[in-house]
Amino acid sequence: MKVVASNGSVRKDGNTAILVERALQALREEGIETEQVPLAGLHLSGCAACYRCFKQQGRCHQKDDGINGFIEKMASAQGIILASPVYFADVTANMKALIERAGMVARAAGDMFRRKVGAAIVAVRRGGAVHTFDSLNHFFLIGKMITVGSIYWNLGRGLQPGDVQNDEEGLRTMQVLGENMAWVIKRLYS
Repeated sequence: MKVVASNGSVRKDGNTAILVERALQALREEGIETEQVPLAGLHLSGCAACYRCFKQQGRCHQKDDGINGFIEKMASAQGIILASPVYFADVTANMKALIERAGMVARAAGDMFRRKVGAAIVAVRRGGAVHTFDSLNHFFLIGKMITVGSIYWNLGRGLQPGDVQNDEEGLRTMQVLGENMAWVIKRLYS
């Protein structure tokens, strides 16, 4: 059993990565294999609405930026985490591109993420967290996935890299999120 986490932050080792790692650590403690995939440094483009994915099942026609590799990782996992910091009250551009293209490819391939377990993680300074959380969860819901929650919305607060380490409630939320995700995956896939 495996969970793959796509980290939409432009900072490879920033607050979003810290929050994701806390959730993944809880999953590993439950015997679930994990992988965190950073989108940092990539220049991903959104869906071109070419509909060629309906002819090449499970693949996006745009081949030059690595999205197909991310889609393959998501397809082979039992759980998917999408994580993003808040940029102007929403997900980052790279995360939006992943959502658009992976979502369309999944739809074209007969809802290939259907009944996988999904969880959203948000790193926020102050405002926009709930909208960002909703954007990530909409990917899971339209993909017919099973979403997992925690003791609060799956978010942590911090501005500078590392600041989320001071958000005890946010870190506890990630721990419980990982535990809950492991529980659901084991029930579904064992």
